[in-house]
Parts: sequence; C-alpha cells; structure tokens
Amino acid sequence: MFVDEVILNVIAGSGGDGCTAFRREKYVEMGGPFGGNGGKGSDIIFKVDEGLHTLLDLRYQKQIKGSKGENGKGKNQHGKNSPDVIVKVPLGTVVTDMDTGLIICDLKKKDDSFIVAKGGRGGRGNTAFKTQTNTAPDFSENGEPGEERTLKVEVKMLADVGLVGLPSVGKSTIISSISRSKPKIAAYHFTTLSPNLGVTKTDDNYSYVVADLPGLIEGASHGEGLGDKFLRHIERTKVIAHVIDMASVEGRNPYEDYVLINKELEEFNPKLLKKPMIIVANKMDLEESYENLKRFKEKVSDKEIFEVSGATGEGLRDVVNYLGKLLQELPEEELFDDDKIESHVLYKFKKEEKYTIEREDDVWVIKGDEIEKLFKMTKFSSDEAVYRFAKKLTRMGIDKKLESLGAKEGDQVRILDFYFDYRK
Repeated sequence: MFVDEVILNVIAGSGGDGCTAFRREKYVEMGGPFGGNGGKGSDIIFKVDEGLHTLLDLRYQKQIKGSKGENGKGKNQHGKNSPDVIVKVPLGTVVTDMDTGLIICDLKKKDDSFIVAKGGRGGRGNTAFKTQTNTAPDFSENGEPGEERTLKVEVKMLADVGLVGLPSVGKSTIISSISRSKPKIAAYHFTTLSPNLGVTKTDDNYSYVVADLPGLIEGASHGEGLGDKFLRHIERTKVIAHVIDMASVEGRNPYEDYVLINKELEEFNPKLLKKPMIIVANKMDLEESYENLKRFKEKVSDKEIFEVSGATGEGLRDVVNYLGKLLQELPEEELFDDDKIESHVLYKFKKEEKYTIEREDDVWVIKGDEIEKLFKMTKFSSDEAVYRFAKKLTRMGIDKKLESLGAKEGDQVRILDFYFDYRK
C-alpha cells in the first residue's frame, strides 16, 4: 500500500525532576545541599531510511511520545538522559507544523535527520541554587516539559522527470519501455494508483529517475479523482514531460487535454508551470495522430514536441537523450520559499511580549510559553520555591501589568488550570 501523507502528534520527553537533598555524614560539618539534577528528556528525531518508500509504518501511529529523563538523586547524582526516539522516514519527506503552517524540515539527502520535537532539560537539584546568601536552599525544579507538536508528514518523491497527463495516455507504457519499472498496464482509467519510479540512461551513460504519476482529471487540484494526492510529487521533479494521446483514442481533443492539465498544475502550485516542460506526443503509430499533431503544433509553438510511440518504442531514445542533456544543464532549486520555512534564529533586537493577560469570567488569565514553563517547573511543595516563583513573576512585570489593568486585592488569577489570589 502506498501511503504518502499522515498526521502525527509528537510529544518529546520531559526532563527529569531535580532532587532536594542534604549532606548528613557524621564527620562532615555543615554538609549543605546535595541534590542532583534531572536528566534530559527524549528528542523526537526524523531520520531518512533509503529502504523506505512510503509512510505505511506511521499510518496507524497517531502519537509518538518520548520518555522522561531520570530524576536527580541525593549525593549530587544527576539523572540519566533519556535516549532519543528515532523515527525512520523515506527520502523526500517534508514535515509541516499544523499549527503554524510552516515547513519544519525537508529531508531530501541521504542520512538527513532533524529534531522535530525537543526534549525538556532536566530540572536543577537544590545544589544548583546554592549561593553566598542562601547556602542551604530547600527547593529544586521539576523537569522542563518536552515539546509537543501536531505534524503533517508528506513524501514528495525524488524524481528528475515527472510524466503527467490524463488517464490512459500511455505514461505507464512509456516508463516501462525506457526503464526496468514494471507498472500495471491495462485498458481502463486509473490503472496506476500510485507513483512508479524508473531509472533510465542516456546513450552517453547519464542516468536519471523518471516518475510515472497517476492520471489527472479536471478538478484534480481540488481533490477530484485521485485528486491532489499525487500532485505533490510533481513539485519535486526538475522537468515535466507532458504525455498527450495524439491519436485521440478516447475521443478527446489533444490541445484541450494540454490546456486542462496545465490549468490543474497551476491551480495546485503556480511554480509548476515555471519548470521546464516538454510535450511527448504519444501513439504516433496510429493514423489519426498526424492530423491531430499538425493542429496541435499550430496552437503550441513554445514547447519542444517529441513524436513517440510507447507501444513500439519509436522516438523514445530521442526523448531520453534530450531530457538527460537538459537535466545536466539545470541548476538546483529549492522546493519552498524562505517565508514558508520555520526559522529558529533569534533576533535580540526584536522585543516580543512574553505573556498576555486577559479577563475571562471575572478571572485574570495569564498566558505565555515562558510563564507556563516556569509554572510547570516549580515545585509548590516548598515555601522557598513558591517565593522564587512569585519573585520571578514580579521581575517579569506581571504584578504591575495586573495593577494597570485594574486588578483588585483578592481577585482570582489563573495560569493553566491553577488559580491564585491577587495580592498587592
């Protein structure tokens, strides 16, 4: 079964909790804090496996979860880091964050890998909080929560040339003639239900990959027929070979077929029409084809047109050699624009709000990644930890912000699912 798109929820492992402990040996005076740090949680890593060609292994995995780092222990023993979770994916896998719509990674090279969700760091033990003014801190941290994301994982096949066209124009016959690929060939529409790859070689021994893509129909870019399910594979190709039934075996007009397919390509992604394209006029072994080709050439003069017969093999070597020469001259191109790719570069000069405060049903609700992470990492069982948490809120300006918004003594304040009373 060919599976080329799945939706996954990934949750990286949380860091291990820090330990609160003290040194109490009989002959060690003023032993002090002795609690170790927690270990780091698992990263979720996608790694290319050239032996895979579909996402079938991920189809029934709704969630991939990393394990928590080991908790810190007494005697300053730090917890172990949790091993990373390696998820094997095919070459050509593109991962998108469903919340932002940005591309996280495009794994298009052998042995490419990428951390799609980062594990949380381990919480610090009380030894880490020892200072000159506080020589015996009585608190430690919880581990940092692991990153959680909902991802769309797609395979965009890595082929140099993509054969496109309406159903039954002869794409599968052509790829079987120019390579060792053996697709199913039959006299009915949608015989090809999944892309077929074949490696072909020019007369001067330059080899490249050709993809036979399932037949498109009107409305394919909006999901009709096999829909846009396989249009994504054309995005990755360097050259488009437009195969047309020039003999009109099914009663269609060749020029109208050409216009229809180009319209679907443009609606799916306008960049596709900017790719180099050739016309493969197929079924030229039939009598009707020459008159149709003559009329076609009167309307289309800006493309290279090759007369071939997939059934007899006539003209196919010219196509293979021409495409090989064209591919060697083409520069590498990026699949995605920069504004669609997630960037982790931090610009220090750009000041962003670390939190928001809103009024909901007589409750002041504080939201923000930094403050929510701070809350989750605080152990409220310790008075010192509570005091440290309150002090950090004050430094972040939350007290002043609440006051400026009109918060009064005794008002309820919520962070995540926990409620506090506001005190000036």
